[in-house]
Amino acid sequence: MTDLQKRSLLKVAALTAVAGAALVGCGKKEEPAPAPAPAPVASAPAPKPEPLKIAFAYVGPVGDGGWTFAHDNARKALEAEFGDKIVTSFVENVPESADAERVIREMASSGNKLIFGTTFGYMEPMLKVAPEFKDVKFEHATGYKQADNMRTYDSRTYEGAYMAGVIAGQMTKTNTLGVVASIPIPEVIRNINSFTLGAQSSNPKIKTKVVWVNGWFDPPKETEAATSLINGGADVLFQNTDSAAVLKTAEAKGKRAFGWDSDMTAYGPKAHLASAVINWGPYYIKATKDALEGTWTGNTGVWWGVKEGAIDIVSVAEDVPAETKTKVEEIKKGLVDGSFSIWKGPLKDNAGKEILKDGETADDKFLSGVNFYVKGVEGKVPGAK
Repeated sequence: MTDLQKRSLLKVAALTAVAGAALVGCGKKEEPAPAPAPAPVASAPAPKPEPLKIAFAYVGPVGDGGWTFAHDNARKALEAEFGDKIVTSFVENVPESADAERVIREMASSGNKLIFGTTFGYMEPMLKVAPEFKDVKFEHATGYKQADNMRTYDSRTYEGAYMAGVIAGQMTKTNTLGVVASIPIPEVIRNINSFTLGAQSSNPKIKTKVVWVNGWFDPPKETEAATSLINGGADVLFQNTDSAAVLKTAEAKGKRAFGWDSDMTAYGPKAHLASAVINWGPYYIKATKDALEGTWTGNTGVWWGVKEGAIDIVSVAEDVPAETKTKVEEIKKGLVDGSFSIWKGPLKDNAGKEILKDGETADDKFLSGVNFYVKGVEGKVPGAK
């Protein structure tokens, strides 16, 4: 075989090998790369519910040191309890007049869904506005009229008045007590009487003088009334008004007195015997919780006292006898467990008429309609027959 023939055969073999390799390569199917896993789709966050807007109408200034101050402290407690679930606002110095109706209507028109009217004189204005705003919940303090979207709440202030009376009866040197009274409605008359009954329980000799100022917050008139009582022989003063003027007057004239609605010790530390206080916080928290959870209902009311943590007597002076302090603590316990009743017969009014028979206990209906003075209170209830 010639060299030329050998080279031809080698070339054919090489080409055949290349072709075979190509055919083998074509027979192998290349697997595609796995597709990447789809990225998880983030769900849109649920929209945050709008906070419940709550408004308060106050009859006096938040700095009155008494009634309105107590309500505003409770409003702040509400904010601390619910945080950003609620937004609160207030209007102070709202008179018990047509102005109240205007303010309450503006509150409802501004998107507030829960409105607290914090004085007796707002009852009729709230009752008038409520039907115009069916989706708004109205709460009225100390009243008795209700509607489908309006209910009432009150505190048993007469319990604090009674305990103050127990102390007053022991601390008076003249056996004459004085009361600066606001407006002659059952609430106030009941407090005057309860104060007197408490004092009589520790000193049967006492008598109570009353001066009416016909307003809740009027420091000049309250000062004038307190001065008149002191000039009339009273050496221990009590009040059913909203400022600290009575305690300040007692301090200036060397007499003793009580704080009312809030702890007023700082306004007259030498004169101060104790403060009968109201804690509105528990009820405001309950009412707001009801509104937030959809369990709020109208046409109803509550009346809370020592038992529910709404009423207390605090900052009792050091010179009050230990046995008197013990007696007050026993009364508190009795009011909590129901073993003690303030309004229990035999009981007569100051004209000698029997009001409660021996062993008879006043119910809430009776207490809600008190329009007489008990024995020991001088004078006559304004407007009473």
